[in-house]
Amino acid sequence: MQRILDIIFSLSAILLLAPLLVPVIVILRFTGEGEVFYVQNRVGMGGRNFGLLKFATMLKDSPNIGSGEITISGDPRVLPFGKILRKSKLNELPQIWNILAGHMSIVGPRPMVPNTFSMYSQKAKLELNKVCPGLTGIGSIVFRDEESFLTNKSDPEDFYKKHIIPYKNEIEIWYVKNQSLYLYGKIIFVTAWVVLFPNSNLFNKFFTNLPEMPKELLSSGTSGC
Repeated sequence: MQRILDIIFSLSAILLLAPLLVPVIVILRFTGEGEVFYVQNRVGMGGRNFGLLKFATMLKDSPNIGSGEITISGDPRVLPFGKILRKSKLNELPQIWNILAGHMSIVGPRPMVPNTFSMYSQKAKLELNKVCPGLTGIGSIVFRDEESFLTNKSDPEDFYKKHIIPYKNEIEIWYVKNQSLYLYGKIIFVTAWVVLFPNSNLFNKFFTNLPEMPKELLSSGTSGC
């Protein structure tokens, strides 16, 4: 049933968002480095890799410069128009094609680059391999402004590994064990809400049984989580 809903919602999104997607494509083509799309290798269901599609928002060689695969607040590698796309989450919309192709669902754990996936616990890997990764999910909501958790950290990569990855382990396992069409609908609603109202902590009222967030993250994030 979830696959059928994914197809219906993604086809509807393409039709409804076409007037927005076309101008974005044109602007990207004639600004920055002229790149429209960015394809990144991600880990999907069953541990199989696929090419995740995004609008290009950063310098082409970003993974090899600066903070590598981690994006920090005010990251100089992000292009001017890319900042707008990332803030509004519009950079994620090309993943609608990944959903239609069956690589992803609308809701699920965020697909990770192989290097990040390798940092997850064996238990988390086994659980994540059971489900299709998603355009949005509980991890995407909690860490919707992930850069804020890394702001002013002397070693963002170390903080990411020690504190963010372990908590992502817990909440993504929580999702796999609690997935249902009801949860699917709730996550879509809350995702739309926090995109419109980024500082809202509404999700705390919708997901009251999430694993408790570590104090290191509570004192770091600025998203009201």
